[in-house]
Amino acid sequence: MDARSPHLTPDATAWRADAPTTRSLAEVNSTVAIPRGHWSRRLLAFVGPGYLVSVGYMDPGNWATDLAGGSRFGYTLLSVILLSNLMAILLQSLAARLGIVTDRDLAQACRATYSPAVNFLLWLACEAAIIACDLAEVIGTAIALKLLFGIPLIGGALLAALDAFLLLLLMNRGFRFLEAFVIALLAVIAVCFAIQIVAAAPPVAEVLHGFLPKTEIFTNPEMLYIAIGIIGATVMPHNLYLHSSIVQTRAYERNDTGRREAIKWATTDSTIALMLALFINAAILVVAAATFHKSGHSDVAEIGQAFELLSPLLGLGIASTLFAVALLASGLNSTVTATLAGQIVMEGFLDLRLPSWARRLLTRGIAIIPVIIVTAIYGERGTADLLVFSQVVLSMQLPFAVIPLVRFVSDRRKMGQFAIPVSVAAIAWIVAGVIVVLNLKLLADTLFG
Repeated sequence: MDARSPHLTPDATAWRADAPTTRSLAEVNSTVAIPRGHWSRRLLAFVGPGYLVSVGYMDPGNWATDLAGGSRFGYTLLSVILLSNLMAILLQSLAARLGIVTDRDLAQACRATYSPAVNFLLWLACEAAIIACDLAEVIGTAIALKLLFGIPLIGGALLAALDAFLLLLLMNRGFRFLEAFVIALLAVIAVCFAIQIVAAAPPVAEVLHGFLPKTEIFTNPEMLYIAIGIIGATVMPHNLYLHSSIVQTRAYERNDTGRREAIKWATTDSTIALMLALFINAAILVVAAATFHKSGHSDVAEIGQAFELLSPLLGLGIASTLFAVALLASGLNSTVTATLAGQIVMEGFLDLRLPSWARRLLTRGIAIIPVIIVTAIYGERGTADLLVFSQVVLSMQLPFAVIPLVRFVSDRRKMGQFAIPVSVAAIAWIVAGVIVVLNLKLLADTLFG
């Protein structure tokens, strides 16, 4: 670019000079080849990261909030699922853009911009979110193991720690093998819920009406609490860090043309994948509404309770088993993506590299302790409440990831010609504002009743 358009190319001075230059997930960075030829071949080469990201939008934490919302309030909160999914599509596309254009993941971009003190606080907030996510995975996996094999919750929680080694096995086979594993489990979840939707036969008119926003969601504290839990379970902060990193596994040309094409295909991949997440989240809530709310079981918020009631109420013997199989698949998938996100966050913010098995066992240990304590004292109901609470914690961490992301992709010094247009930036800031306002409202209701 010439001197008359100095802001069309990224400016190296926009980043701190002492920022590390290590590639994000260096062991798999640029390892997936992009073939030449028909556009469909290039699109297929980019298919994968979006599905890894979508896993976080249908993890066990979503199940708890969706079940609670559907059984208690019918189809009303479908509008929240739709809104949060649209927010996710926008934010994930921005995360992919950041990674592709700057060759930095979101954590590295923060480290290369903010002071050490601010970076440390952002890292703590993100680690809290990952621990909350891990908590949901441990509970979800433990519940699935109990439902399918009769393993006690405490034993299942301890067994969940062993899945720390699953990622090592998959990564050793190559990143595409990891993506294929995740997509296969997502297909299992989708099929399980498709069958349950057919069995539940919800009234189409009521379902469609549920996608229309209601003012009651904001004025009813109980409904708002679950709604924010749904947002926290859907738009997950660690997914923004994850996506900005794993899009760099593609060996696209590191020039303007290559980056432009990579942004297009990566955004297409994540949008399609997140529409699958929308279907599954909506399906969980619709099944809960059509089965539990309709029959007067409005207090169903526990996964185990839903498992026991599904088959009798739906009149389909295999319904409960499908439910538990989908839950186990969800827990296994979430393990993989949260492990990657934890590695990205620790390496990006702290430039600290631990063996992935050691880091996974550490975070799993932190998550297992409260599960064991709550299970021992309060039983299954306590773990259900803990599951919903973990999603609210995730939502409270969202501003600490969303605000830096929107700021970076709007900055023409950092992004050059790939900075987002003013109109898109305005929508992104509105989304960030909505998240902050909802969290402040939740905090006020929690503190002052």
